[in-house]
Amino acid sequence: MKKYHFKSAFIALLSVLATAIPNPIFAQSLSEKIEALIQPEIKDKNGPGGVFMVAKKGEIIYQNAFGKANIELEVNLTTDYVFQVGSMTKQFTAVSILMLQEQGKLNTNDLLSKYVPDFPAGDKITIHHLLTHTSGIKDFTKMKSIKDIAQKEMTPKMMVDFFKNEPVDFSPGQKFDYNNSGYVILGYIIELVSGETYEDFIENHIFNKIDMTQSGYATDRQIISRRAYGYHKKESGYVNKTVINYSVPFASGAIMSSLKDMLKWQIALNNNTLLNKENTKKLFQPYSLNNGETINYGYGWHLRKINDSMSREHGGSIFGYKSMGVYLPNEDIYVVGFTNCDCISPTQLVQNIAKLVLESGKQ
Repeated sequence: MKKYHFKSAFIALLSVLATAIPNPIFAQSLSEKIEALIQPEIKDKNGPGGVFMVAKKGEIIYQNAFGKANIELEVNLTTDYVFQVGSMTKQFTAVSILMLQEQGKLNTNDLLSKYVPDFPAGDKITIHHLLTHTSGIKDFTKMKSIKDIAQKEMTPKMMVDFFKNEPVDFSPGQKFDYNNSGYVILGYIIELVSGETYEDFIENHIFNKIDMTQSGYATDRQIISRRAYGYHKKESGYVNKTVINYSVPFASGAIMSSLKDMLKWQIALNNNTLLNKENTKKLFQPYSLNNGETINYGYGWHLRKINDSMSREHGGSIFGYKSMGVYLPNEDIYVVGFTNCDCISPTQLVQNIAKLVLESGKQ
């Protein structure tokens, strides 16, 4: 009888251990699951690739790099490389506008005509319309003549003059239509109101304040430590990115940064370091059209859901680079991905990683 009881207890113990200790053959760590999502998208180890990071409650729980930072020199990417972030720049522009509002230097209800008196219909378009992509102004990136200025040094006024006389797409506040022109104008307003260049304003009041040492206004001339070079993919293979003058995308898409710095940015937003709580809230609330319909965009962020969780998102695309960032405020999860080939989109990938991290936290 004693032998029987011992055997039964031993079998029960094995059962408990089998449940408590995951079998390494069948169980995958979170990192392995994340990389199982990434690797099918970045298959070429000798081509350009990307870097990805997941942070929870401000702490990095995953980061890795795939592919080359420079194909010619056969240099591997690491997670501390600097990338063009494209339209993620709009986050910095929106925060800058609200910083100036907090200082009493402007108001989001101000009319565009207050700052650009000769802008057609400027007495109907507000800063709010520009921030929410509801102005109806023609997006300069959709104009055929963009190729004529793409490599020219443009002042903000020259950029505004480039598109201001184009026919509007709709009346202000009538609908949401993603628009780079609006954010170029916002950058121009930042310069007019602050007395600083947009580049200096971002540097002095954001990057320096929160120690974003790897971030700045883009340049192809200046030496940038640990810069990931950008590529396109053609039928014949990879080619170096098309050269543009970054004064053209300006405040709509000319920032470069790193994973580490973007985490500092997110933490600063969470801690109301740059804006007070009231103005920070304005960044992330959905706004309405003239007819009362709600749009899923705040000031510089798309407002969506992943599963049932609220999500603040924005991506970017500029010659040679793509970017995507997703923040889940209720769970304090931040996921960012940068790629140095515009043939590799991190958008769906970053969303899927965020979904995976969410689901893993509920198991």
